[in-house]
Amino acid sequence: MKYVTFYFHRELREYFGLDYPLEYVLQRRASIKDIIEALGVPHTEVGEILTDEGEAGFDHIPCPGEKILVRPVEAPVDVKSPTRLRPESWPETRFIADVNVGKLAMLLRMLGQDTLWSNSYQDRDVAFLAAQERRIVLSRDRGLLKRKEIMHGRLVRASNPDDQLREVARIYGLDIFCRFSRCLRCNQVLEPATKSEIIHRLKPRTRKYFDYFEICPGCERIYWRGSHWEKMCSRIH
Repeated sequence: MKYVTFYFHRELREYFGLDYPLEYVLQRRASIKDIIEALGVPHTEVGEILTDEGEAGFDHIPCPGEKILVRPVEAPVDVKSPTRLRPESWPETRFIADVNVGKLAMLLRMLGQDTLWSNSYQDRDVAFLAAQERRIVLSRDRGLLKRKEIMHGRLVRASNPDDQLREVARIYGLDIFCRFSRCLRCNQVLEPATKSEIIHRLKPRTRKYFDYFEICPGCERIYWRGSHWEKMCSRIH
């Protein structure tokens, strides 16, 4: 029988329920990327592939009898540093969040992280924007992360938004610190606003007790450091 033997790193085999070692029968000519994803592991979760001949790319075609070691993506991920599996260098770390991690997107925006999210996004929209704008995809959907357009991504393990933030911050080396430099609603960078410009939009108590304001140039939402700001900072800390 023609088969190859996979040795998945413990993190991958425990999360994806894989045997160790795992013998895979070669029924057709297929790339190693296609085989790994057929076993249930999105390519975004793979950080390194080692074969009998050394380090391999996703386009490697396994041969019968070959032994293959598959390692996970290791933290912290630096998108500026090219690797064999991801040869393109990106200028900065930016995210796009799937509809199933909307609360995580909001928390990332609190950190000042450029994070796209919309509850109207379809999988094709996420994949397209990720490729066009060089964004890391965050999702709990394995199928989405198997799309070939996506280079960097994370299959988010945690279900609680706060735990999700800890997870993503660890993987991508983010500082968990309140910045509030972006609109929590639409992600645009906030701009200073004079009180006189927006005073007609403020409630009496806000008008009385606060003097420093910022405004979103996109949706025109107004921000100030009231009790709500303190509660959000407390949550992040």
